[in-house]
Amino acid sequence: MSDDIVIERLEFRGRCGVTVEERALPQPLAVDLELRHQPEPAALADDLARTIDYARVAQRVVEIGTTQDFCLLETMAERLLTMLFNEFPIERVKLWIRKLHPPISYVARSVGISVERTRPAQQFPCGGPAPAPFLVEQLHRLPKGKVLDVAAGNGRHSLFLASHGYQVEAIDRDGNALERLSATAQTRMLSTITTRTIDLEQPSPYELDLGKDQYDVVIVFFYLYRSLFPYLIDALKPGGVLIYETFTIDNYFHHKHPKRWEFCLAPNELLRLTSCLHVLHYDEGGHENNRASGLAYTAQLVAHKPTRGGPPT
Repeated sequence: MSDDIVIERLEFRGRCGVTVEERALPQPLAVDLELRHQPEPAALADDLARTIDYARVAQRVVEIGTTQDFCLLETMAERLLTMLFNEFPIERVKLWIRKLHPPISYVARSVGISVERTRPAQQFPCGGPAPAPFLVEQLHRLPKGKVLDVAAGNGRHSLFLASHGYQVEAIDRDGNALERLSATAQTRMLSTITTRTIDLEQPSPYELDLGKDQYDVVIVFFYLYRSLFPYLIDALKPGGVLIYETFTIDNYFHHKHPKRWEFCLAPNELLRLTSCLHVLHYDEGGHENNRASGLAYTAQLVAHKPTRGGPPT
């Protein structure tokens, strides 16, 4: 089952034209959108976090349309499509963009283009990888606020969460990857991402400062360093949520990945490593992934830190 969200006649003034003269002054433009997505059954609970925020979609379209110059409507349309697939869990987009008062004789109403695109199976149009399906599926469980993205790499998850209104701190030991993340965030006008280069695998005695009671959400995807877990839990605010997914030993047996079995979780190991948290969702087995190699065998966890003075809710 899928639903279409419709945004009809979104109007703003933008600079689009083949000549310099036509781009000199903003002109009235209009955009119509049909956004197909896979709704969660829980969306019937009247929770905005469990569907596509069309107000946020409209805001991002207007931001791009009013702050960037284009020679062609086609270029503007492709820029908008790239943003929509990068930042929202949309399966298909129908887009109609037009100039309401084109400088053409005999045109009484408007001129424009209409395009339709389906999300590529493996990657976003800009070449960046999609967020892990598990993060998209569990987004509704994450409280709004400050996120720590651990071993963030190029920041596919940081970018996704920032596009949904989160303030994200991305940490990794690869400074070059974090620089690429910062550049991408700037291009997409996502100002709520900060980065910090940090070695998460310091030699013994292991001492790491991620702060205490600092983050509403901590996310870790496809990274395992067992000594890190107490610091992740300390970094969560009471009531904060940890979302974690990484490979189990079954993935090593099926795909020989990761190359060393020590980087894979044993059965129920993730539950043991986070035993002081209250589990909201847990699953081990074959799961959808963004690679062409079929199912990935992973452990998936969403758990929150008990609040002080009482049992978890």
